[in-house]
Amino acid sequence: MNLIYNSDQYSVVEFGADKDTESLRYGGYEIMDKSGKREIFIGGALAAAFRKDVEELIATEPSVEDIDSFLGKYDAIMSQPVVLH
Repeated sequence: MNLIYNSDQYSVVEFGADKDTESLRYGGYEIMDKSGKREIFIGGALAAAFRKDVEELIATEPSVEDIDSFLGKYDAIMSQPVVLH
């Protein structure tokens, strides 16, 4: 587990790949919306796509606002409330 992004609005934790666990086959990511107090865990093919999109975003040398805007695209599917973090 590795904190890879942390702003006032979002944090992202990366989980390493685990070939023995299907949901972590490609690794996984927990994205937390701090102000909305909700989160999502993405694994499998969605994690692989997220990683690719993040690599492309980082190549553009984005600002914090750009990264938060990118992560905001996941707000609609965040349904897990943050209870403890």
